[in-house]
Amino acid sequence: MLARLIVSMLGLFITAAIIPGIAVNGVWAGFFAALILGIVNGVIKPIFTILTLPITILTLGLFIFIINGLMFMLSAAIVPGFSVSGIFTAIFGSIAFGLLTGWIHKTL
Repeated sequence: MLARLIVSMLGLFITAAIIPGIAVNGVWAGFFAALILGIVNGVIKPIFTILTLPITILTLGLFIFIINGLMFMLSAAIVPGFSVSGIFTAIFGSIAFGLLTGWIHKTL
């Protein structure tokens, strides 16, 4: 569990370095941002996905990217020291974060 959290924190730092408009100020902010992001994706995202299922079906699944971006922005709103400048930044950041953490998990 702790290893997955550290990998997520590392992915978040790399995402912040790659995507302009995403900032993580300090190790503790990265740690708590990774923790809150995991909790948000585990609890709130499934509920939100079910509630928006009709629009997700109409957009052939593309609305999931917006949901991921919103979850990224929600995490940034909760954690001080983690900021995202806008919805498009959040969408691209969530894509980069997902790809990076997936790659790091498979590598380790």
